[in-house]
Amino acid sequence: MFAPAASLAQSIIPDAASLAAPKPADVAVADTNTDADDDDDSLVAAATDKLAGHVDGHAREALMSFAMKLRDIRYRRGGRAPSTGFDCSGFVRYVFMHSIGLDLPTNSASQFLAGLKVKRNEMKTGDLVFFRTRGKAISHVGIYIDNGQFIHSPSAGKTVRVDSLNEAYWSKHFVGAKRPEGIAKI
Repeated sequence: MFAPAASLAQSIIPDAASLAAPKPADVAVADTNTDADDDDDSLVAAATDKLAGHVDGHAREALMSFAMKLRDIRYRRGGRAPSTGFDCSGFVRYVFMHSIGLDLPTNSASQFLAGLKVKRNEMKTGDLVFFRTRGKAISHVGIYIDNGQFIHSPSAGKTVRVDSLNEAYWSKHFVGAKRPEGIAKI
């Protein structure tokens, strides 16, 4: 069985504590931030600074490490930040922007149109997986991890979590995978 936490723990990506820890020069700024969005921005800025040196050879690992740190954040329709919660496309967009600086479209259907098609047996970590959960339109997206596993913000009452493409529900609704153009050559 695939254990993403174990393999990520061995990566060279900094841990959450080192990402969130303010530098001495930043302490005054961090103490004055009381708005939740400002806290998100501070965490993202720190993470971006720390991850910048790892992006060249390790963009996929950086992306997945960042995504895994957002597990257990609650679902919220239209949510686009950890402080408010995420919907599926908001989660994907947030992870890509704040881990590797790639700006994706705002909804799952647009994200599907923007990517390069990938065969199921050729999926790599960081590819996007798409589903039709309501009708004929693309209505759900997640980020592929490896070995049939993906991370996503599933639905109301749930939190960001890892699921398997082999589970009956996800297998039935799976449409395909796309590779965002910004990581296509990695």
